[in-house]
Amino acid sequence: MRTIAIGAALSGALAFTALSVPAAQADTVVGDTTVSNVVVNGGKDVVIGTTNKVTFKVTFTASDPSGIEDGESYLYKGTWSDPTAFWSDDRDEDTTCATGTKVTCTTTYTIIPEYDLHYDAHAGAWRAGAYAKANDGNSAKKTNLGGFSLKRYSKLTVNASPEPVAKGKAITVSGKLTRASWDDRKYHGYTNQPVKLQFRKAGTSTYTTVKTVYTNSYGNLKTTVTASTDGYWRYYFPGTSTTGLAKSTSDFVDVK
Repeated sequence: MRTIAIGAALSGALAFTALSVPAAQADTVVGDTTVSNVVVNGGKDVVIGTTNKVTFKVTFTASDPSGIEDGESYLYKGTWSDPTAFWSDDRDEDTTCATGTKVTCTTTYTIIPEYDLHYDAHAGAWRAGAYAKANDGNSAKKTNLGGFSLKRYSKLTVNASPEPVAKGKAITVSGKLTRASWDDRKYHGYTNQPVKLQFRKAGTSTYTTVKTVYTNSYGNLKTTVTASTDGYWRYYFPGTSTTGLAKSTSDFVDVK
């Protein structure tokens, strides 16, 4: 397991030291070695905040009649030859491949945002590629074998009042949606975003969406509903292409 190295297009730097395979080189296959089926983080988004260390796995399939000696995985944003940012392992042992002629290779990546992420522009769609070297010297390097979304972590708060409240009276439900910025390591209000106000009746386990509320220019939320029965109120944000989903804690309101 290792901390990934990340390069930033804004600075012109690229981090790449994997098995001496040139980053700008086109797909290459020597002999009958194949690589395929790259899966990042089990098919789930990779969501990162400002300080939380995140570890995830990348797997791919490699095959050759002579067996696989070693392999490598690559994660990049943009195009393979001129990526916006690029990650790669920097030691051969960081990727492990099973023994056999058709095997699964696994790489474990660890991201520490303070060191590895420097710009909000890194969020969004990423692509994945793989490289494998066979026991007979043949090899294959393929780009664009899979993809994933790298997202900024988001947070939601909720407060329903008054508590308790008379049946038929108004309940004000306020909250705030913020998301991580990799530019300055802070959380900022996420403006003009649709957030679902949800309610769960006391004694039940399922939330129902009551209405959609949009955040203001500071990321704040505020709406009113009519009190009808005891239950729990929360806000739910489904996320965007660059920002992970968020659920607030639940706030119980006693209706008299």
